[in-house]
Amino acid sequence: MQLTKTEEQLMQLLWKLEKAFMKDLLDLFPDPKPAATTVATLLKRMTDKGFVGYKEYGKSREYFPAVKKSDYFSKQMNGMIKNFFNNSASQFASFFTQESNMTSAELEELKKIIDSEIKKKQQ
Repeated sequence: MQLTKTEEQLMQLLWKLEKAFMKDLLDLFPDPKPAATTVATLLKRMTDKGFVGYKEYGKSREYFPAVKKSDYFSKQMNGMIKNFFNNSASQFASFFTQESNMTSAELEELKKIIDSEIKKKQQ
């Protein structure tokens, strides 16, 4: 399951705060801020999708992420590689390195990361 762009924006705030009441989330939105009812609807949908959980304190709810940011990002990246790059990580890497205008220093850093991962997999 996937988040809409607006849900993802709200989820980013929740990942940042780790836990928050709706008022806390509203305060972090840039102006013009969405209506409280809009945020409540988004939180309900995200809860129904399994991305957000909450703890009740009387009539108030403290929300928290039910999915780790790294897990969500990994799933999104894998989906993108599958859908846009024929499920080929090397095609993705080729596109990424050619189209992202990386400096030679950034490419060297990326090479070090890849070399390190190769060593780990060979052990």
